[in-house]
Amino acid sequence: MEGGAPGSAKASSWPVPDAGPRRSSESEGALSAPPPEILVLCVGNLLVGDEGVGGHAFRALEREAWPPHVLLVDGGTGGFHLLDLLRSQARVILVDATRDGSPAGTVAQFRARVAADFPPALGAHDIGLRDLITAATLLGPLPEIDVVTISIAELKPMTLKLSPTVAAALPEVSRRVRALVG
Repeated sequence: MEGGAPGSAKASSWPVPDAGPRRSSESEGALSAPPPEILVLCVGNLLVGDEGVGGHAFRALEREAWPPHVLLVDGGTGGFHLLDLLRSQARVILVDATRDGSPAGTVAQFRARVAADFPPALGAHDIGLRDLITAATLLGPLPEIDVVTISIAELKPMTLKLSPTVAAALPEVSRRVRALVG
């Protein structure tokens, strides 16, 4: 535990972009446990300010108690390495930033049915949720997918900090995810 005091609470570090998904669940160590019934997949690039709100949402959500049938995953910058994880679930809740023209910090939620329902990638070279869902549909039916988006105004490369407006939206994201989990 680097930098932590002996006996202090669980240490966590920021996920490295593109290092693959980071999971958090109560049954994490159980090898024979059945797969969780609900996947909460948070995505975003932590190195681009508000675009990383999904990663910040993951860190806030993992501090809460969740039933064992809920699997929280920090999907980082997304990408096709999440395809098998996405397809292996019956129900998915996705959390991501969007530039949809709404005021920054606006939280919206919707049930996605087709790839066009997902926000496009925010960066020109990113593999976004829409690309991931398009690939998943080529391989078979999609799971039931609910999407929680947080509107952002701009991308700020090389900063880990959220704007105050977007940071203030995190409790609403948690409330929405909790309501979707039931």
